[in-house]
Amino acid sequence: MNDGGTPIRVVIADDQPLLRHSLAAVINANHDMTVVGEAGTGDEVVEFTAELHPDVVLMDIRMPGTDGIAATRRITADADTGSVRVIVLTMFELDEYVRAALSAGASGFLLKDSHPDKLLDAIRRTHQGESLFAPKVLTRMIEAYITQPPRAKPASLDALTARETEVLGLVGRGLSNDEIAARLTISIKTVKTHIGNLLSKLQARDRAHLVIAAYEGDLVHSTR
Repeated sequence: MNDGGTPIRVVIADDQPLLRHSLAAVINANHDMTVVGEAGTGDEVVEFTAELHPDVVLMDIRMPGTDGIAATRRITADADTGSVRVIVLTMFELDEYVRAALSAGASGFLLKDSHPDKLLDAIRRTHQGESLFAPKVLTRMIEAYITQPPRAKPASLDALTARETEVLGLVGRGLSNDEIAARLTISIKTVKTHIGNLLSKLQARDRAHLVIAAYEGDLVHSTR
């Protein structure tokens, strides 16, 4: 829930009414979240997000007119809606969609055949500032970067401490805060401190941008 104890507010964007209603039923069955709007096009979801100010948007990629990638970019680039977290839902796990969604500002990427519990977990974790990627998607992202020629380390990573670099690599591999804490034998509070430092030093909007930074710095490969 939000700090004030109110449910997480969700907007669903998909051009299939049956899927929208099914997702809404799953979400509304939980006391800590509620669907406040449903959109069938990219333009509608941009308008609804500006009007309703949800915490999280579930975004389909392929919709009439403005697609989900363009709609995500418009939402995250607008000062009034830039804090809204976008989770992209799609039947496609193609690399170009993943990269486009992340570049547009999405905070997570799930396949539509994911279990409902995975979706609910993604909404909660994304709302808390984490990012979530379907295992198949994360695997393909890692494989894509590993098979590419080595990159020069971005200058911005030079300012990181050894521990921050280690944490960034684990973020890039899709580990949650709990998993990072267990892996490094440190407290959750310490992990959150490191994440906050990374966001500040790398001027990253959210955890999804840290994932990109980990890939660009070749840290995913080095932490395998």
